[in-house]
Amino acid sequence: MKENVLEIKNLHVQFPIHIGTVRAVEDVSLNLRKGEVMGLVGESGCGKSTLGFSILRLLRPPGKITAGEINYHGRNIGNMSQKELLDLRGRNISMIFQDPLTSLDPLYTIGDQFLETLRTHEKGIKKKIALERAVDMLKNLGISPNRLYEYPHQMSGGMRQRIMIGIGLILNPDLLIADEPTTALDVIVEAQFLDLLNELREKFDLTIMFITHNLGVVAQASDRITVMYGGRMVETGTAEDVFADPKHPYTQGLLASVPNIKLEQTELQTMPGAPPDLVNPPPGCVFHPRCPHVMDICKQEVPKSFRANGHMRACWLYK
Repeated sequence: MKENVLEIKNLHVQFPIHIGTVRAVEDVSLNLRKGEVMGLVGESGCGKSTLGFSILRLLRPPGKITAGEINYHGRNIGNMSQKELLDLRGRNISMIFQDPLTSLDPLYTIGDQFLETLRTHEKGIKKKIALERAVDMLKNLGISPNRLYEYPHQMSGGMRQRIMIGIGLILNPDLLIADEPTTALDVIVEAQFLDLLNELREKFDLTIMFITHNLGVVAQASDRITVMYGGRMVETGTAEDVFADPKHPYTQGLLASVPNIKLEQTELQTMPGAPPDLVNPPPGCVFHPRCPHVMDICKQEVPKSFRANGHMRACWLYK
């Protein structure tokens, strides 16, 4: 068994607002093993991006962690000083976002943005050495070194996303959080991006948390999958197990909603109802208003996590 790079224990994240408190993440516990890709999947608003921001303590006010722990190589991130956090971000844990055009500064060349990252974490580094490292990174990404002198708007969406990966990896972190990195890409560029990410994972010995709502992407890119709904984890297992034999009714509904040309579907299947209001979530299981297998206990008690052969499901069907 490989060591855990990241361990999250009973994490709760809340956003107090004028109409109440948004319970964005509720009692989430998971771990990332060294060298694996964990796919975090669920509908928009289920809490997956909030979980990613929580790891780096980047929650926008009034968001705050109200309970639980996040441990990186055994160190509690919640106990780190601001100086320690600044060093952690980029050097140990890096994050890339879904829209690189809004993440890259339009007024600076690509080379300047690599320089800024290196100089922030490595005081006194010479410009020549920094640019040499940036050139080496571009070569790993399959990008011409001449692009260092261009601006973000001069590049395609796929190339900008590669640049974001390069800036994220220039300091050799061992954990990469990718928040919906393929959303703005077409399917061809998306496939190329996933191949590149897999190559970089091997080359840089990366551990990756891949946050997405795209089931096709998560199936292709992930070793293990965690499914979230209404701020809670509902199922975790290997990608093969989750797709071949989904246990939670929500996961089953998600997979049934994916069009399958081979089955010659004549009608698109959908999941009835709507995601829960996280200010006033339903009692008991947060999924019970939409569940086709709902029982009385589902309306009264939050389900426990039941495990078998490394496959977890939070559902009273498996009591």
